[in-house]
Amino acid sequence: MKKLFLTLLFGLFISSNAMAKTPFTTEKFQQAQHAEQLILIDIYADWCPTCRRQSKIIAEYFTENPESKIQLLTVDFDSQKEWVTHFKAPRQSTLLVYNGFEQVHFSVAETNKERIFKILRDAEQAN
Repeated sequence: MKKLFLTLLFGLFISSNAMAKTPFTTEKFQQAQHAEQLILIDIYADWCPTCRRQSKIIAEYFTENPESKIQLLTVDFDSQKEWVTHFKAPRQSTLLVYNGFEQVHFSVAETNKERIFKILRDAEQAN
């Protein structure tokens, strides 16, 4: 029981201290593109269990890689439909990576930690 409690407590610590979600705005996206930054677009819905799993994995990535230059922008699936359409996201839990203006990754419902970490590491190494 004590081990379970410590595991849950650690999980809360990780999620509360990991990189905060930055709400997507046109201005933030365009600024990051013009600065030729790496951008992770997370098409997210609060009610989506897959999105929550992805979010925990992404938070772990940033916790393990505090020097990461990736800017995380979260598109609200329910209230930012114009951007959901713009990114051609078939549903919530869509992840896209941009290197400046170039889209370098697109996935839907990916929850494998190793694959998500590889996608992000590969993008950073290519930058």
